[in-house]
Amino acid sequence: MQYILLIYGDKSEEGTPPGDGVMADYAAFGEEVTANGSFVAGEALQPTATATTVRVRNGEAQSTDGPFAETKEVLGGFYILNVDNLDDAIAAAAKIPGAASGAVEVRPVMVFE
Repeated sequence: MQYILLIYGDKSEEGTPPGDGVMADYAAFGEEVTANGSFVAGEALQPTATATTVRVRNGEAQSTDGPFAETKEVLGGFYILNVDNLDDAIAAAAKIPGAASGAVEVRPVMVFE
């Protein structure tokens, strides 16, 4: 089953690259999930200041600069993993370095048949 692990961090630290030790921890996590075959995708995201939000109202697309919502925590990146169950996804999320200072939201990916 696929799960997306959404990595949230403090907005005040957005756009600041993690220190070398944290980057090494992310590299180690990436190597682990690649080696065990669960890695599907993962990326870091540009700061929310680069976001554009699109809404369609009355059949017309409207775009605004910025994220969908202003919050204290921001989405900084994600991993999509293919694991056996929620417990495995939670165990993987706990190994993501961002979980130590922010939060990692774990959600199953919807499968349409």
